[in-house]
Amino acid sequence: MAKKLVIKVTAGADAPERCSQAFTVAAVAVASGVDVSLWLTGESAWFALPGKAAEFELPHAAPLPDLLESVLAGGRLTLCTQCAARRDITEKDVIEGVRIAGAQVFVQEALADDTQALVY
Repeated sequence: MAKKLVIKVTAGADAPERCSQAFTVAAVAVASGVDVSLWLTGESAWFALPGKAAEFELPHAAPLPDLLESVLAGGRLTLCTQCAARRDITEKDVIEGVRIAGAQVFVQEALADDTQALVY
């Protein structure tokens, strides 16, 4: 098993099952002691803002705010630079602990030794 897990979530409320799966896998991996980096891209970018995760609903799924909190507590949460810019989101807007970084950082993380990358 890879020692590090990089997950890119491209879906938000527009594809709730795919979005929830990404957050669930990230939170379970963190709880299992895996080094996790979760990337918010596309419509998932909105979840970098305070209160947005609480608006997400999916029956029979763990609450998104809880999953988000788990990832922030034990992993890294990154908002895509271009996705943030397209939505006029700046560093002062995001939840504490969320960083904004671009494709170069994603590629560096995804290609690191002992790393598995997943895209949802």
